[in-house]
Amino acid sequence: MAKTRAVFLCGACGSTHPKWAGKCPDCGAWDALERYHPPAEGEAAGGEVPAHLGAAAGWLGDEDVSPAAKAVPLSEVESLAVPRIPTGIGELDRVLGGGLVPASAVLLGGEPGIGKSTLLLQAMSSLAAAGRRVLYVSSEESGQQVKLRAERIVPPGAAGDREANLFVLSETNLARIAEQTRRTAPDVLVVDSVQMLFRADLEASPGSMTQLRRCCLELVMLAKASGIAVIVVGHVTKEGDLAGPKLLEHLVDVVLQFEGDRHHAHRVVRAIKNRFGSTHEIGLFEMTGGGLAEVEEGSLALGDDPRPGSVFVPALAGSRCLVAEVQALTATGFLGSAKRRASGIDANRLAMSIAVLEKHGDLRLADQDIFAAVAGGVRLSEPAADLALLLAVAGAYLGRTVPPRFAALGEVGLSGEIRPVRFIEQRLNEVIRRGGRLVAVPANQTHEVLAMAKAAGIEVVGMGGIAACLEILAPKKSKGPSPRPPHAAIANSG
Repeated sequence: MAKTRAVFLCGACGSTHPKWAGKCPDCGAWDALERYHPPAEGEAAGGEVPAHLGAAAGWLGDEDVSPAAKAVPLSEVESLAVPRIPTGIGELDRVLGGGLVPASAVLLGGEPGIGKSTLLLQAMSSLAAAGRRVLYVSSEESGQQVKLRAERIVPPGAAGDREANLFVLSETNLARIAEQTRRTAPDVLVVDSVQMLFRADLEASPGSMTQLRRCCLELVMLAKASGIAVIVVGHVTKEGDLAGPKLLEHLVDVVLQFEGDRHHAHRVVRAIKNRFGSTHEIGLFEMTGGGLAEVEEGSLALGDDPRPGSVFVPALAGSRCLVAEVQALTATGFLGSAKRRASGIDANRLAMSIAVLEKHGDLRLADQDIFAAVAGGVRLSEPAADLALLLAVAGAYLGRTVPPRFAALGEVGLSGEIRPVRFIEQRLNEVIRRGGRLVAVPANQTHEVLAMAKAAGIEVVGMGGIAACLEILAPKKSKGPSPRPPHAAIANSG
């Protein structure tokens, strides 16, 4: 009998090493190496089919399922039309690129309790009501628990079709799951979650890297061989990464991240990897008592009563435009140990905006604790939100507000200039639709939107530098001590 060889697998980068070490030599992660037994010859190590899975599923035979590959010119390769299975949830279909693709594997990750099971059960119920056969495998809950959630979140009108086409299985053994998949022959298979699956012929416990890697690999092979769209749910670590080796992300076709704060109602689904669509699209949901509800595009409206430290910005997320509210707060701190905190905004962009305000805006912020956030739990990562962030920080410090129904967009350079942004017409159109009256844009892009603004009856102001940006802030309304003078005033006070 051949001796079983053991290697050590890194849970951070997926690399293998012959000996254990406290620090991974490839990625530098500490305490990330775990013992892993690679599959023996003839098992599912690469392109061969696992024997127990092929016999149980009934789609795979003993013969070689993939003929020998032959290199051909690109001009001779036939184009393939990728079919789609709409889930019935518009926001989810948007992120997937139009729906699920048959024979594809989708990995959905998110923190515990964020709403992964709720979203998938709503989507699968919609597919079942449309006549699609669905198998929902729950490795963490019983069938009765899944039934209780379905009665709470699924509309009563679709109960008949849903109960006829939606099958529920509470199982953790992969071989039994494959057998039930063969019997039900579903169009979509959901496994919630992959951390609890196990193969009986492996000595490792469920959730270990050995079990996790092998089970996910065989589910992907099942999807490719049978034409079933497989959705696998995975948990995330404290750092926000998908639990288990990073190799899971390379095995599947689509990786979706379900983000949000359980203390906020809004949830965001974004694609980290998508072989059938764009990775720039996001889906917006709101957690309600009846499940997840889709959020309309541009749900925030520009208000008539602005507050110091609050500025609206039309931000792009893929092909959609969202009007987000950037908020800032300043408080007196200690020189040399001032706090800088950001939520929903890149902390580096916040530090850059503060430095630009001090250098080119003559504002003394070195001893100010500055906090910045995006309302509603939305995350902004594009540079077009720099101008709104800069105005929010300056307004909070000076106690001054922007004009009513005002929005700002522009990238701020280190020399204090306002740089152009992309798709300015689409952004301005969303501001108009949300009831905006005044929009601050980069000065060299004013001519691109003058005609549109004139037709809509709104005013466009070109911003060329930091001085022009600070002039748009209204005079301070509240009475009280004025903010500290800028550096120039301190230098001239003698």
